[in-house]
Amino acid sequence: MKEELEEKVSFDGKKVKVLGATFEEGRPASPYQWRKKLKSREEMLEYLKTGERYWFNEEWYGSEKRKTPA
Repeated sequence: MKEELEEKVSFDGKKVKVLGATFEEGRPASPYQWRKKLKSREEMLEYLKTGERYWFNEEWYGSEKRKTPA
């Protein structure tokens, strides 16, 4: 995959080169088994705690703030 640079105008008016699309066309041959990355029981529990905090917590911070409760 080759990198394609696009020329854009930044917020201060200067022209800058940025990367274009960096994905591969088509569909994957097989599904990605992302759960295999969680090797230990502690990693799995941390993953679950983070998910619960994201979806069910009433006290939100920063960009996680929801307008309507879950």
